[in-house]
Amino acid sequence: MKLKSILLVSAALAGMHFNADAKLNEQKITAAIEQSMARFDVPGMAVAVVEDGKVAYAKGFGVRHLDTKEPVNADTLFGIASNTKAFTSAALAMLVDEGKLSWDDKVIDHIPEFRLYDPYATREMTIRDLLSHRSGLGLGQGDLMIWPDTDKSITDILAGLQHLKPQSSFRSTYAYNNLMFVTAGEVVARVSGMSWQDFVEQNMLQPLGMEKSRAGFSRIDKDNKNFATGNIPLNGKLHPFFVNYLEDFRGAGAIASNVNEMSLWLNTQLNGGVMANGETLFSEKQQQQMWLPHINRAVSKSAFEASRQQFSGYGLGWSINDYHGYKRVGHGGGILGMVSQVSLIPEKKLGVVVLSNQQAFAALSAITEEIFEQALELEDKDYVEMFAERHFKGKEKAYANAKPALVEDYQSALPNIYYTGTLHDNWYGDVVIEELDGALRIDFTHTKRLKGQLVHHSGNTFVVKWDEPLLEADAFIEFTLNSENKVEKAKMHAVSTAVTDFSFDFRNLDLRPKK
Repeated sequence: MKLKSILLVSAALAGMHFNADAKLNEQKITAAIEQSMARFDVPGMAVAVVEDGKVAYAKGFGVRHLDTKEPVNADTLFGIASNTKAFTSAALAMLVDEGKLSWDDKVIDHIPEFRLYDPYATREMTIRDLLSHRSGLGLGQGDLMIWPDTDKSITDILAGLQHLKPQSSFRSTYAYNNLMFVTAGEVVARVSGMSWQDFVEQNMLQPLGMEKSRAGFSRIDKDNKNFATGNIPLNGKLHPFFVNYLEDFRGAGAIASNVNEMSLWLNTQLNGGVMANGETLFSEKQQQQMWLPHINRAVSKSAFEASRQQFSGYGLGWSINDYHGYKRVGHGGGILGMVSQVSLIPEKKLGVVVLSNQQAFAALSAITEEIFEQALELEDKDYVEMFAERHFKGKEKAYANAKPALVEDYQSALPNIYYTGTLHDNWYGDVVIEELDGALRIDFTHTKRLKGQLVHHSGNTFVVKWDEPLLEADAFIEFTLNSENKVEKAKMHAVSTAVTDFSFDFRNLDLRPKK
């Protein structure tokens, strides 16, 4: 989208608030947002800044849908994706405050059927472990049970966990995993006696005053049409792409909210759990637990050079690091076509939330850095241009290597019929390979969007080209045949891990002929 059109539609200032006593410069913030949207081609964005318990800035820009051109304002709902995790952590903190559970309770005591591949991890897994990405499962492992938009119930998901082989030993390694937060949401349900969705809406969103926010897209009021649709850039053009804001992710990523209401959440966090109405949502004691690093992450040289970062860790639903001598707490969230970011500097009572309907996360980071630069009086830098240069160079490199390499020793395939049949993975379920009109087709039976065609690569290896190219998830499938030329197993992996979202965890499938 061109800068002129962005400036025209950014006249959608409805819902904007500004604190005249704030140290921040409204015009500079607005200029940074418009610059970032133009540079990264973001159709719609909403930004809020809180400082010293007040809303210093809350404003919408651009459009919530490319076709309708309806404007974004500070009340426009976006999927906040993994920023939901902090709400699930806080829900459990509330139950800890009520004496209904402890952070060190064993998960199996609240969900008796909970099983992991490792019996020791099954027996010892605590609430803390669920919330701190130290389960031993790998990055995004098992996400195909919930991504993108499956028909799996919570019962199905819990049953599948025991078939996921760990990637590291229990509590030894940080590895981001959504299924543990889905499980954490189910702990909320078991302990409270109400669904995770109902608990969050009735006991958190309503008391906070987050009247339009919901714990799932399907729960948004039918007469509320003020919600954003995501957009995916492909071949130099933006393509609107609707998803239900990760409703299947439940406690890991299902909440829909807007920046006006997220401001209430940020201020409650910065005020030690005390809400705007003076009531306590969760205690400061439990917040200290949520903001305590439970697992460490390596600090890169570039992070040290950029912000003097010395440590990085993950608490309970929050990322934690140091930033120019301050403690910084935050999280990111991503959906196909939509990303969000929350960043807090507790010592300064300062928080920023950015919601957008395009998946360029660097655009959000640049805006947050520009705001923090002002608030903390840091060295003046053009963060938008810095982040854009890095982002587009990275994309150019990723897409240049996104296609399967040519095979020098090419081998022909067997007739299609040899590869057909129903394959089964113990945690995902059935994957059907069939011949239709002379072509091999693949059907992930629990996932409507994962249907595609097998294009021969070499030998018994094919490339899966999904019917929906905006998934950007082309994958290799390699069949292993026995001496009778019958399929014994099949393995899959993404053609490009730099382009394909990690939640397409084809690599973790162990497909065998269904008996």
